[in-house]
Amino acid sequence: MDINQYDFELPEELIAQVPLLDRSSSRLMVLNRQEKEISHRKFNEVQEFLNPGDCLVLNDTKVLPARLYGAKQDTGGKVEVLLLHQEADDVWEVLVKPAKKIKVGTRIEFGGGKLIAECTEIQEHGGRKVQFYYDGIFLEVLESLGEMPLPPYIKEQLSDRERYQTVYAKEEGSAAAPTAGLHFTRELLAEIEASGVEIAYLTLHVGLGTFRPVSVDQIEEHDMHAEFYRVSQETAAQLNRVKANGGRIISIGTTSTRTLETLMRDYGEFTEASGWTDIFIYPPQQLKAIDGLITNFHLPKSTLIMLVSAFAGRDFILEAYHQAVEERYRFFSFGDAMLIL
Repeated sequence: MDINQYDFELPEELIAQVPLLDRSSSRLMVLNRQEKEISHRKFNEVQEFLNPGDCLVLNDTKVLPARLYGAKQDTGGKVEVLLLHQEADDVWEVLVKPAKKIKVGTRIEFGGGKLIAECTEIQEHGGRKVQFYYDGIFLEVLESLGEMPLPPYIKEQLSDRERYQTVYAKEEGSAAAPTAGLHFTRELLAEIEASGVEIAYLTLHVGLGTFRPVSVDQIEEHDMHAEFYRVSQETAAQLNRVKANGGRIISIGTTSTRTLETLMRDYGEFTEASGWTDIFIYPPQQLKAIDGLITNFHLPKSTLIMLVSAFAGRDFILEAYHQAVEERYRFFSFGDAMLIL
């Protein structure tokens, strides 16, 4: 399948650079898959489309302040380090700039020596493994020295790092936010729950591969990145009960969707599980786990627009994106949202 089938024209000024002051005041495009109808609402009206007995599935991953700026101990040369994922206690896979300057044995210090990284391995894809040295608790040191790893298309500095976290973020480990969840406030979630809609949580730690463009002409040849997920026994039992009672499973974001579809692919049901998933969802695959999806507007030619196309149909999704551009919706991480039912 040709990658150009998922291309569209996006004016650069529609890429949201800063979050709205009120998370839930973003716009909401509502897609009805059966009737092929599109309507335009506000996100804080989302509960009007939810029924008692439905279940929203939220990804409770928490973004690490994973971008560090330091200097080589031997030369003082500036180095940028981006944490990808933890290999062992203090061993991390990272990306470094400038990569050519970082050899095995190179030591980089941050915050005047509060944190030191020693390169222990050069990886095939150009990344590095590093061993960290520090006093105290690593996450506390990271909080004091690190910056939020905003996506490359966001050029503005973020004044409040909590705006790149969901209000329910709990499990540390992501290199990027599950951005569909950024629209929810605690008050809106409480209103939704009070209306009889259930809330379930799972964890998928988002990797930077989420922003990696598809560089092959044929979609089937794309090498999908892997991300760590965890679904508890409590969540699995909750989802099975909702389905048995006729409720709808509505996934909040592509990360929750990929996790739930991984369970269906590997186990054929909602079950307690954890591990790494490299699931790649694109048409004509059918999604088996979900009945609805809340998601943001994604990059052209991205694996994410392919996933939503598998759920709602490529032509319908591209028509919705065409309307989004015409109606001046805000795109990507800090942009507006889409509800597909």
